[in-house]
Amino acid sequence: MTEATPNDQAAQPARPELPDHLSVDPRSPHHVAAIFEHDIGIRLNGKERHDVEEYCISEGWVKVPAGKTVDRKGKPLLIKIKGAVEAFYR
Repeated sequence: MTEATPNDQAAQPARPELPDHLSVDPRSPHHVAAIFEHDIGIRLNGKERHDVEEYCISEGWVKVPAGKTVDRKGKPLLIKIKGAVEAFYR
C-alpha cells in the first residue's frame, strides 16, 4: 500500500478557473469569493503587481488605488491602467 504525499493531486483542493473580470470588492457583481480562498497573482505588461483591486483580461486593464486618496465613504480612489493583463494562481 502506498501513502499519499502532500504533493499528490488528490490532496490539493480544486481551484476554480480564473474569470476574465474579477474584483476584490465583495459588493461588486464581478466578485467571486471562491477564487479568493487561493492565492492569485496579476501581471501587467510582464511585471507582477501586488496592489490590483480589479482586472479585466479581455479589455486589458487593471484598477489600482491612487495613492492614499479616499472617497467620502473611506474607500480608495482607483485609477485604470491599460496593458497586457495575465492572472495566475501562485
